[in-house]
Amino acid sequence: MVDTRELEEGTVEGEEFDDPTVVDDEFDRLFGIVADGVVGAAGGLVGTALMTVVLLIGESFGVFTRASFATVTEMVGLEGLFPPVTAGYVLFVLAGMFPWPLLFASLKDYLPGGRDPVHGVYFGTALWTGFVFAFYDGYAGVALVGYLAVTLVAHWVYGVGLGAVFEYLSTRPDTLV
Repeated sequence: MVDTRELEEGTVEGEEFDDPTVVDDEFDRLFGIVADGVVGAAGGLVGTALMTVVLLIGESFGVFTRASFATVTEMVGLEGLFPPVTAGYVLFVLAGMFPWPLLFASLKDYLPGGRDPVHGVYFGTALWTGFVFAFYDGYAGVALVGYLAVTLVAHWVYGVGLGAVFEYLSTRPDTLV
């Protein structure tokens, strides 16, 4: 006699089959994570490039020095392997492109402001509090005030650039073709 009980959905006589929509959902999530990472890296690159311009302007006024990037090289123990200023700047750019944008993406909804560039200003201010001590090079008097002002503006510019790219790319259609 044939068993007439209904078979469970996704099974045939006790054998289970994977639901193909689960695989598609996982692929979509993975693609979304990679796409978000690219957006973050692009935003970080734009923000870091803009920040570099402000820091170079500060250097021309004597309130910042590129030699400060050598501090980063020393912190990670690469001072003997690569030119310290160059290696420090490369690490600075990489930090601006990867961990900071990821942190921004996870915190931006909790920061004040209605738009991503405004969130970026607050985020840049928070980053500045660490930068100002890590890259301090013994400035005093007016040079210290200039250093504080230039580095704060540089971080605001970084945040605006990062936030603007996030905002622009988040409003794009799913496909660019």
